[in-house]
Amino acid sequence: MDAKQEVRERIWDLLQREGAARFPGAHGRIPNFRGAERAADRLAELPEWDAAQVVKSNPDSPQLPVRRHARREGKTLYMAVPRLADEKPFVLVAGDPTIKRALAEGRHLAVEDLRPVDLIVCGTVAVNREGVRIGKGGGFSDLEFALLAQGGLVSDETTIVTTVHDLQLLDEELPETDHDFRVDVIVTPTSVVRTPYRRRPPGILWDHLAEEKRAAIPVLRERDPAN
Repeated sequence: MDAKQEVRERIWDLLQREGAARFPGAHGRIPNFRGAERAADRLAELPEWDAAQVVKSNPDSPQLPVRRHARREGKTLYMAVPRLADEKPFVLVAGDPTIKRALAEGRHLAVEDLRPVDLIVCGTVAVNREGVRIGKGGGFSDLEFALLAQGGLVSDETTIVTTVHDLQLLDEELPETDHDFRVDVIVTPTSVVRTPYRRRPPGILWDHLAEEKRAAIPVLRERDPAN
């Protein structure tokens, strides 16, 4: 975890220093970056996007342009509830896919209510060309994927993508753990990178979760084999 945090701090500092971060700043979050709309437009031109009928997205600000593309194109759009805080931890987005409006206007769904997902959009702090990504540190993207995998809602055919600023795409090794997934496609405002091979956990790795997190997240609490 210390190695991941070092990368986060370095990238947050870099985005701030280079003026690439938008309000409210980069630190402590999936950074909203300048050029997020261009990255979303580039993603929407890809065959993987065109083929996807069901999209699941993270709720963070830099992926709002991606979520808006999905809504305009009539795709089924699921968004994770921030921090998986509800008993029904996903939302079927019905209106404009800002966090506030999606939560207020969308239909909250349990994992069992979802259709199989064709394409996953995740937020990222740093990612390398092998597809190893580092998030903001809460582990929620990994848990969201694990819930979908355990529910049989993702397969080897499901594409995982992230949109990032060019400064977040690194040419270096990054630390990863057994519960981390790798992304298949990285889209920046200027480029598209397809990574060499897929790495996905089969479901929830319970021994990687602290008891406090198991107890705090409703969807984990109800599935916890220790209960």
